Amino acid sequence: MQPTPSSGRQWELDALRGLMLVLMTLTHMPTGYSPVLSQPFGFVSAAEGFVLISAILAGRVYAARAERHGFAALRRGLWQRAGKLYLCHAGLLLLAFTLIAWLGVVRHQGGVTGLLEYFFIAPATAVPAAFALAYNPPLLDVLPLYIVLMLVSPWLIAHGQRHGWRGLLCLSVLVWLAEQWGLSAGLHALARDLGWPVPYRDMGAFHTFGWQLLWVVGLWLGARRAPWPVLRWWVWLPALVFVATTLVWRHTVGQDPMPGVPAVAALFDKWSLGPLRLLNLAAMVALLLASAPLWRALPRPLPLELLGRQSLPVFCAHIVIALLTLAFFGSVEVLRPRSTDLLLLAAAFAGLFAVALVAQRRDQGGGLRLADALR
Repeated sequence: MQPTPSSGRQWELDALRGLMLVLMTLTHMPTGYSPVLSQPFGFVSAAEGFVLISAILAGRVYAARAERHGFAALRRGLWQRAGKLYLCHAGLLLLAFTLIAWLGVVRHQGGVTGLLEYFFIAPATAVPAAFALAYNPPLLDVLPLYIVLMLVSPWLIAHGQRHGWRGLLCLSVLVWLAEQWGLSAGLHALARDLGWPVPYRDMGAFHTFGWQLLWVVGLWLGARRAPWPVLRWWVWLPALVFVATTLVWRHTVGQDPMPGVPAVAALFDKWSLGPLRLLNLAAMVALLLASAPLWRALPRPLPLELLGRQSLPVFCAHIVIALLTLAFFGSVEVLRPRSTDLLLLAAAFAGLFAVALVAQRRDQGGGLRLADALR
């Protein structure tokens, strides 16, 4: 992948991150299309791709900053980014606990009251716990994961640069393995015995001890700044077979890979990042690398690049739009004409592109035209 000469950015990573945002929006918007469009490529979701790409970019940008300016600049940059993410998360929480909660009650929307169930049960505990990143309702549990990983990244990058990444990667794998055996649940049970009030299921669907592996691998890939490898047939051919198999499997049986068999579901589990889910993601990455000459020959997906360049405001906007849709139109279980759902999706994406254009205009000093943004 070659950086864009004018900016130093890699348009491919921006476009992929934009694609992840599109898939997240299709998944989180409560329409009749969500069950089909969620995890459309197999037993892997947009969240895995978004976290991996974000980690690669963080490793690339902040490792270079550390080399030029030292550890203090590295820590300051990452913590400032984490602070910005926290402010965005706090704003989303305020919206959810006020307007969205009120609309859910007034309009009798079970999707909203179910989403904020713990808040309605114990608001005095839920609100401070949420701002402490300990209570994370559905749809609002990605940024807390991102914030925690950003906060520890200065030491990860610094250790990797000084002592190499092998030890960190091995430790990360061991922590991930411990999560497959219930590390988070065990720690929560211990904390609960000591008086911890927040239920385990309300602390967020994304288990940090599992997802940290994806983040550490992404930091390593970004920090090493080596050219992307050219994969031989004995790598990409098995990857193609695996991706094709999981694609057909997912759209044949649904998102539960083997209904009624929890052991198989655990292997593909999203929240702890199960081993076969990781393998599915690795196979898709291998196919992307192997097919790079093909998609580089195609016209650049400029709208996706725009979304990817402005990923944080677009991500927050898609959460706001999904929450408002849930409050006004109900959950995915509500039967609506397909035409209504199409209009909702069209309006959502119009809103996302409007936010991206405004953010791009702000970044470039207010003199941006549409044609300039899509360059």
